[in-house]
Amino acid sequence: MTDPRFLLLQVRNPGDPMAAQEVLCFARSLPCTSSNIEVFDLLSGAPSTLALKRTDVVLIGGSGEHSVVRGGPWLSRALDTMTELYAKSRPTFASCWGFQAMAQALGGTVVTDRDRAEVGTAWVELTHDGEADPVFGPLGKRFRVPIGHEDVVTKIPKSARLLASSDLVENQAFVFLDKPIYATQFHPELNRADLVARLTKYTEYLPLTGHKSIKEFEDNTPETPESESILPRFLKEVLGD
Repeated sequence: MTDPRFLLLQVRNPGDPMAAQEVLCFARSLPCTSSNIEVFDLLSGAPSTLALKRTDVVLIGGSGEHSVVRGGPWLSRALDTMTELYAKSRPTFASCWGFQAMAQALGGTVVTDRDRAEVGTAWVELTHDGEADPVFGPLGKRFRVPIGHEDVVTKIPKSARLLASSDLVENQAFVFLDKPIYATQFHPELNRADLVARLTKYTEYLPLTGHKSIKEFEDNTPETPESESILPRFLKEVLGD
């Protein structure tokens, strides 16, 4: 098989430096070259059915300053795209905002809850379905993940199977039954350096980490190798060897 083609759906304002960083993070973690990742920003509309069809794998990342809960005139088109990916069974991996959007589009519920915000790294634990899953099962029962959110999925879609939970947030990862679509509240595309770079850009979230400075946060942030193994295994699962 030729190198797979990826379509990264973003929700980021023009000039957001994390837009380019997100491409590099996914490229490193899959792994692939960044030239194999086409980018479409959902703030501008919805990708065409042809664009979705000609890609091998769809990636959905974070959102910078945007929220499924706060919405905007672009949101309904974005959620329609999630519904189309599900209906067409397109291989898809959605993280953070993508996790929330996929949940809401398919009948789940998302709320803003700063009391359950998680920024930095968090421990997550696999559910019974997670332990049996080919992508998540090899991770071991409990592992650390890079994370950054204040919107929380309080109910996953009925057709989804919960794979992982944290102490604060029950719904951390799911897969749709009989669909090649995985979603995580956390960021398996990020490593420690990527996470520090994100927080350096979005310093308003620093208080949620429990640290007083970026340097203190960096010094106390561990690597997350188990989380980083998810995307390559997902790719093998949905595309084969």
